[in-house]
Amino acid sequence: MTFVLDTNTISYLMRNEGNARQNYAKHILQGENSYAIPLIIIYETKRWLLYKPNKELKNFLKKFEILLDGAEDNAEMSSAVWEKAVDIYITLQSKGQLVGDADILIAAYCIVNDYTLVTRNAKDFARIDELKFVDWF
Repeated sequence: MTFVLDTNTISYLMRNEGNARQNYAKHILQGENSYAIPLIIIYETKRWLLYKPNKELKNFLKKFEILLDGAEDNAEMSSAVWEKAVDIYITLQSKGQLVGDADILIAAYCIVNDYTLVTRNAKDFARIDELKFVDWF
C-alpha cells in the first residue's frame, strides 16, 4: 500500500505531535508500505516552512527534505488527475459541499493512483467518493 502524507500529517511528524510519528514508524518504517508526497503538498509545506523562516522552521525544512528523499513518488499531476479533480469539483459543487482546490487535487491524485491519504482533515475528505483515507492521530 502507498500512503500519501497530507500537509497536516507532515506538520505533525515534524513537530512530533500526537501519534503521527508512532504510526509512521509502524506503517512505513517497520511495515511494507511506502509513501508519496505530490507536488501540491510539497508546495503547501514549503510555503509554510519558508514564509517566516526561523531556526525551528529551518530544522523542519531539513527534516522535510529527508522525508521527500524517502518518498516513492513526488510526481506531478497527470492529466488523469486533473480530469478526476474536475469530476470531484462538479460532484461536490452540485451537492453544495465544496472543499478547497488543493484538497480536491490531493484527493484526485490519491484516487487516480490508488493511494491512501493520511490526514487529520477527515471532515472535508469524507465528502469525496472513492477516496481512501486514514487518520493516524
